[in-house]
Amino acid sequence: MSLQTGIALLLAGAVLLASARFAWRWFRGGTAVRPQAWRVTFLLGAQAASAVLLWFALFPLAMPVAPETLVVLTADAGLVEAARFGASPDSDAVPGRRVVALPEAARLPARWRGAERVPDLATALRRYPGTRTLEVVGMGLEARDRPAAFGLALDFEPAPIPRGLVELDAPALAAPGRGFAVAGRAHALAGGSAELLDPAAKRVARSVLDDSGAFVLHASVRDAGLARFRLRLRDADGRMIDDVPIPVPVRPEPPMRALLLAGAPNAELKFLRRWADDAGIAMEARIDLGAGLQIGDAPRTLDAATLDRLDLLLVDERSWRGLGRAQRTAVLAAVERGLGLLLRISAAAGSGDRASLRALGFDAASAPWRETRLGAGFVRPGDAADALPTLTRSPAEVDGGVVALADAAGRPLAQWRAHGRGRIGVAAFDDSYRLALAGRSDAHGEAWSRIASAVARPGDAAVSPKIDAAPPGRRSTLCGLGSAAEVRAPDGRTTRLLVDPGSGTSRCAGYWAHATGRHLLRSGDTETGFEVAAAGALPAMRARTVRDATLALAGPVPPADPVAPATIEGPRWPWFLGWLLLTALMWWLERSRRGLRVAAADGRGSDLG
Repeated sequence: MSLQTGIALLLAGAVLLASARFAWRWFRGGTAVRPQAWRVTFLLGAQAASAVLLWFALFPLAMPVAPETLVVLTADAGLVEAARFGASPDSDAVPGRRVVALPEAARLPARWRGAERVPDLATALRRYPGTRTLEVVGMGLEARDRPAAFGLALDFEPAPIPRGLVELDAPALAAPGRGFAVAGRAHALAGGSAELLDPAAKRVARSVLDDSGAFVLHASVRDAGLARFRLRLRDADGRMIDDVPIPVPVRPEPPMRALLLAGAPNAELKFLRRWADDAGIAMEARIDLGAGLQIGDAPRTLDAATLDRLDLLLVDERSWRGLGRAQRTAVLAAVERGLGLLLRISAAAGSGDRASLRALGFDAASAPWRETRLGAGFVRPGDAADALPTLTRSPAEVDGGVVALADAAGRPLAQWRAHGRGRIGVAAFDDSYRLALAGRSDAHGEAWSRIASAVARPGDAAVSPKIDAAPPGRRSTLCGLGSAAEVRAPDGRTTRLLVDPGSGTSRCAGYWAHATGRHLLRSGDTETGFEVAAAGALPAMRARTVRDATLALAGPVPPADPVAPATIEGPRWPWFLGWLLLTALMWWLERSRRGLRVAAADGRGSDLG
């Protein structure tokens, strides 16, 4: 049963009860005092009329209105060409078309000076209830105004997006010793570049923007805490366009467990073990010397129990050949359960090696020895492109996987492919130690961190809150909150967060920052830092976000009955005023003696009042 039906039944019941009460009082009043016919008729009719007036006060009649189009000016509306709207966009020039300006439309050109200022879109729609179509001009509708646009046909004429960063995918959480990636897209920066700076302001990665403006930058972290990286976008002339803080929360987790199997000792293994120690990786090694001799840690049987305790198994081609069929089967079965297997190719691939690689899902062919260098992302600021020492590509062309590390020309140096729940990787070089000998241990560690992070068994996923930070004065959204969540601002002020019950299992809350800078979210036993940028920061990203949200609302809304005219809810106050006056008159008449007749002894009555 609807609300209107329920209230109608309630009013009808009230009229019947009031009429029954009046009849009962008349019947019990005896013959001494009798109401005149006009009094009875008025009171019974007025009760029904009062109920009708109250009904229309609650649900007023609809009034037909002429449909109107509302032109809504938003930020940067002056950048939109005027040809679409004619020479004069004034509401007086075009009947049924009004122009309003939202607060974001601060500076308007002469052609929009006749626009009416409104605090928000909902206010404009209340002033002009006949609005059926919205023409939004400029950047788009803010989150404050989008709910008011639902149910209306919307035509959007967007302003051009300024050049700069429009998309950003930064890591929500990282682990010591593992790599991470920062991806994004820039607008109108053809020929530009993106670079990532570590907390010491040293550039650790650089990428030239592709035709779509997309980029991917890789880096790694070593210590737990909040690592404050920075992303910088530059145009083709090297001018900096955007400088974005990238806070990366680093939480400790159990160290990666690795086993290194090698057919002979060399310098590569020495620096590989040194990198593992620096990265906090628990690596054991077993290196064959020939004639049944081995150095390194105590030999292990490669059974299922041993392999399931490992996260990464590094094997060169000679050790892989030395494993028996049963051990290789056990290794591949462990990979299907999640183990990461990395095969290091350092020599020409023979027919047996090519068959082994094909069995692992890769294509391999013999190739000449080649010298190569790592890409520009490993070059320090001010260095030439050939500043890094050359590496020797193994004489084996391996293909068929996802690139984990590439050289400066984009040719893969390391690849991987999925195998069950784990991954199998191939590294086609064997002298990365030259980077460390040249004083570039950072580049050496970064290269192996990328490969290990791509291939190794993933660690236990830590639950990290999802934070969508907004400038001061705007609503930031924080999800994945635990109990007693709070945010500490840079000035030390602490704000307790109230989880929205409507967010369900996402457990989201809103937060309005009052200052820029680093904020700290405490949720349960975890702490997560995030940055609140100034209102004018990242104008391109903000423009794209508002533009996409408005475009999602754009489109025609077909009416339920194309022939029916537009209607609005009529005024309530005349009906309420009529009900109040009639009810007051009934109250006065019931308490007065007008219209009552008193019967005399001789049978003739006399009127009272």
